Amino acid sequence: MAEGHSILLCGVGGQGILLAAKIIGAAAEASGLSVVANETHGMAQRGGSVKAQVKIGVGVGSPLVLEGTADVLAALEHTEALRNAHYLRPDGLAVVSRHSIVPVTTTSGKAKYPEDIEARLRRVFNRLVYFDCESKAVEMGNPKLENTILVGMLSRGLPLEEGAWREAIGRCVKPQFVEANLAAFAFGRSLEK
Repeated sequence: MAEGHSILLCGVGGQGILLAAKIIGAAAEASGLSVVANETHGMAQRGGSVKAQVKIGVGVGSPLVLEGTADVLAALEHTEALRNAHYLRPDGLAVVSRHSIVPVTTTSGKAKYPEDIEARLRRVFNRLVYFDCESKAVEMGNPKLENTILVGMLSRGLPLEEGAWREAIGRCVKPQFVEANLAAFAFGRSLEK
């Protein structure tokens, strides 16, 4: 894996994109790989777009993921997946949560939220895993597990052993939430890619 792998995570402020990036980096480090990452916050505190870019491999350099080069695009909000689709390479894996967060521009009447999101996603992404991570997280007892379900989904698109992911969750999540996050990760990993 000398060339490395690039991952673009996107969503809305407060969804846990930065924790997801931290878990990916820790899993790569547990596998003996180098990690570089960066993040863009937008208006994260007010529900604005958030992006994190992570590169893992041997001797990876810049954390910037160029357009058309990401191996995996992971989105916790489905319109954010569409907004960032240009980062994914043509045969890359898109894992997307079926979650709508309607922006202020829509609620104020200045824009219209698309009604045909799933059809658009299926047209744009050749390899798509599309699942309602939010509802599953609520069913599991904690809506904040949505991001860990997504990490489980994207984990199948990267060459890291399951043990490295489990170790990373143990390192990155508060002790009282580790077991719930491990269960959320295992569920996400079990979904088809």
